[in-house]
Amino acid sequence: MYFGGYGLYLLISLPALLLGFYAQAKVQGAFNRYSKVRTGNGMTGAEVARAVLDAKGLRDVAVNEVRGTLSDHYDPSKKVLNLSQAVYATPSVAAAGVAAHEAGHAIQHAEGYGPLKLRSLMVPSVQLGSWLGPIIFMIGFFLNSQNLALIGLILFAATAVFAIVTIPVEVDASKRAKEMLATSGIVYAGEMQGVNSVLDAAALTYVAGAVQALSTLLYYVLLFTGGRRRS
Repeated sequence: MYFGGYGLYLLISLPALLLGFYAQAKVQGAFNRYSKVRTGNGMTGAEVARAVLDAKGLRDVAVNEVRGTLSDHYDPSKKVLNLSQAVYATPSVAAAGVAAHEAGHAIQHAEGYGPLKLRSLMVPSVQLGSWLGPIIFMIGFFLNSQNLALIGLILFAATAVFAIVTIPVEVDASKRAKEMLATSGIVYAGEMQGVNSVLDAAALTYVAGAVQALSTLLYYVLLFTGGRRRS
């Protein structure tokens, strides 16, 4: 049976949206909680990142401060690790975990980690497909042009693939971060619980993002196949 319009969208997307809200609340809660827990050695996020990078011989990777909340990211094109204000200068367990995670991406880049290379290659198509794909699909759908709708569907599908590829990239970066922090003495053993809580919560947000992208893609697929049956 075919269900159209907003009812179909809510039926498919509501669980994914709820998961997304839960994941965001969880990561915010974990980060806020462990932002108040000072690292025993007093190292800031910037110092933690620098220590992890130097331990891997990545002295050519710069560590910069950027504006925003949880806007931390590694830029492989410039070999720059950008840390948000709440991470860069803060000597907290949460900051240490986030900084080490981003340093993990720099290590992935240096080692030629396959999923990271694939994700980087996909960025241009995803930037295009994430906004243009739905527009083209809807135009084709309402004009009853299956070819145009299919083009939009394929463009948006790249967004879902990108979200799926992102999961192992982020999980691996967190794994590297945890190993480096636990074995290098940068954080003390008792502080690893906080690091794990922050990074595990962050990983859930990427899972939620993939579920949301897949649910939206499923919605478009059902509209497309339903339209074909009616034509």
